[in-house]
Amino acid sequence: MSVYTEVSREQLVAFLSDYAVGKLVSFQGISDGIENTNYFVTTEQGQFVLTVFEQHAFDELGYFLDVMTFFYQQGIPSAHPAADKNGDYLKTLCGKPAALVMRLSGRGVNDVATLAQCKIIGDVLGKMHIVGKEFSGKRVTQRGPIWRKEMANTVLPLLSDELADILREELVFQASYASLDMPKGVTHSDLFRDNALFEDDELQGIIDFYYACDEYLLYDLAVAVNDWCVDENGLIEHQRYQALMHGYLDHRGLTETEQVSWNLVLRAAALRFWLSRLQDKLFPREGELTQIKDPDAFLKILKQHRANENKV
Repeated sequence: MSVYTEVSREQLVAFLSDYAVGKLVSFQGISDGIENTNYFVTTEQGQFVLTVFEQHAFDELGYFLDVMTFFYQQGIPSAHPAADKNGDYLKTLCGKPAALVMRLSGRGVNDVATLAQCKIIGDVLGKMHIVGKEFSGKRVTQRGPIWRKEMANTVLPLLSDELADILREELVFQASYASLDMPKGVTHSDLFRDNALFEDDELQGIIDFYYACDEYLLYDLAVAVNDWCVDENGLIEHQRYQALMHGYLDHRGLTETEQVSWNLVLRAAALRFWLSRLQDKLFPREGELTQIKDPDAFLKILKQHRANENKV
């Protein structure tokens, strides 16, 4: 959510004139995150998040807004896009696709998650995977095994021998990922602590659905576990892990193949974010408030999953 596209007050006033939200009061750029440009926007009638999309074409963004609207209508606490006076969710700002989303209260979890928060995240993710069966939209993952292989080939020449060996070994180990016989459906695929807004231990909503896609449901769970349940060394902390898993399993049990493939999928999820953070570090984009997250955090997680293959 760094600021790559600077929006002037005049441009924003013109943009908001198509919405029934009253006059602009204030706005400011958001420095969290790394993919799109985001601003907090306050008008006479409410608070919103303005997103200017840096990575997606206009015609592919309807899917994400439909996902957000679907989960909101299904009772999943989540951000809801605001429609303009014509009923459209998506518009153009500064020559790029843009959307205005209702701002939720609460804050992302910046510190170690509490057991209650982990339980709630497991619970809401399990609910999302159950109700998501009724969602009709489809989107192929953009950060799946094909992307991971391509990005690995891009960064390999820039890595140390040790890290290059780890990356090559993981590509071999994860070669069967695409052919696993496991349940798939609409997934958030980026349910990190900063994408869940809490007031103390009460979840206010899930945000940032812009990696949503059709994926293994187990992958979605692995992404969450790799962020909510690991310590500073990348090792799974079992109390948080058990809390999250119990919350999830209350809604959906794991198939035999999912249980057998758990370590592989945890490693695939860790590899995906190690590679994307390496991409951001090695090939940074220009932006006003850009934030580059540490690739080593996910390297540690990947190493721990490699070392503890039979322990989770």
